[in-house]
Amino acid sequence: MQKQVDYSEAVKTKYPEQVVIAIAKDESGKANPVTLGWTMIASGQPPMMAIALAAKHYTVQAIRHSRCFTIIYPSAEQADAAMFFGTHSGRDTNKLAQFECGTAKCAKIDSVLLSDAVANFECILESQTPAGDHIIFVGKIVAAYRNIENKKRLYTIGPGHKLGGVMAS
Repeated sequence: MQKQVDYSEAVKTKYPEQVVIAIAKDESGKANPVTLGWTMIASGQPPMMAIALAAKHYTVQAIRHSRCFTIIYPSAEQADAAMFFGTHSGRDTNKLAQFECGTAKCAKIDSVLLSDAVANFECILESQTPAGDHIIFVGKIVAAYRNIENKKRLYTIGPGHKLGGVMAS
């Protein structure tokens, strides 16, 4: 049985919600990571993923400039990094310089991977669509990586940015 409620009440049932980190280089070549919850597989053939960013985010400019981005499934051990990347702006902070985090160069795009992540996806920008106060970016996956260690994936498990790990089966 369903009871009609306000959107703000019903949306609280979304947890656990996946966490991803997107990285794009800005005009100066600085890699700018941002933590997001809104992502999805957009196509299986060709493989594509989508992310939604608030229109005001600095990463919007970086993706539009670079025309590519990395989508990362962070590990539970990267909770502090995810929190930092999601609470600081790349406009005035070099996040990867201020928060030590292992990176590696991408093979097919001008971006970086996060070494300790569960998985990384190199994406070439295919399209962007305004969606209210957000912009949905769809990227074609041109390279994918999986960590050789069996790591728990990071999720938001409750309101107030409560983070925790979940092991994939």
